[in-house]
Amino acid sequence: MTSLSRNTSFRLSGDRWLARTTRICAVISAMIILLVVGFLTGESIAAMRQVGPGRFFGDESWHPLSDRFRMVPMITATLLTSAGAIAIAAPLGICLAVFEQFYAPPAVAFVHRRLVELLAGIPSVVFGLLGLVMLVPLLARWGGTGQSLLSATLVLSLMILPTVALTARSALAAVPPELIAGGAALGLRRWAIARRIAIPAARSGIFTGVILAGSRAVGETMAVLMVAGNVAEMPRSVTDPVRTLTANIALEMGYATAEHRSVLFVSGLILIAVVSAGILLAELTGGRLRD
Repeated sequence: MTSLSRNTSFRLSGDRWLARTTRICAVISAMIILLVVGFLTGESIAAMRQVGPGRFFGDESWHPLSDRFRMVPMITATLLTSAGAIAIAAPLGICLAVFEQFYAPPAVAFVHRRLVELLAGIPSVVFGLLGLVMLVPLLARWGGTGQSLLSATLVLSLMILPTVALTARSALAAVPPELIAGGAALGLRRWAIARRIAIPAARSGIFTGVILAGSRAVGETMAVLMVAGNVAEMPRSVTDPVRTLTANIALEMGYATAEHRSVLFVSGLILIAVVSAGILLAELTGGRLRD
């Protein structure tokens, strides 16, 4: 009895320390996020007062040295490249997850998963180099220089594909085995089990993974900067060059001063707002899908 009570006391003490540690980590994480947002807000106040939010949408173009601060083309390019990347990567990633979970032999599934994880760890600048050397010359045959909205979208889709595939695979693996066994007992083939049972049961996790991948696409800088063309104008077709908000910050922060510098911090706030909206959408939609 004495040994049992000591073990029980030790476990309870360990649980309390773990609870305290996780609370401290959660508080630190929240403080870091608030500090980042507060810093960006403080640096953006000058632009809000001297330039005004209306000019970010009402000015005729983006030429900060000429006191013109239209950000609509860059906001549009950011949203279009991210949405296009999600539209390409989401179905491909889900298909890869279904293949690994339901079709691939164990040895093949193991190798496939390691390769996808390796793809997820490749630095973004490498994707940019591959896009610049291989993809851009290919797209240039269709018109223009090849550095365009389409090239940025394709490179981004390749970058976020591992995130979609890995999260979808984890969501499918978490489906209760009883549901899969029940489908097999009814005589359903593997594709029918995946389409009618596994994917609907895992749709909350899959959707959350897609939103997280989209958030990465919104925040990507280097690869997009290398293949998008970096022209701050509204695109009229997918072959037109574009400039995203992240690329604009990277290109101009080195020499920006006064109002120009403050407006770039406003771009950072806009990016945080877009990512926050995506995460909120994932939470709301994920809760409904679970219900």
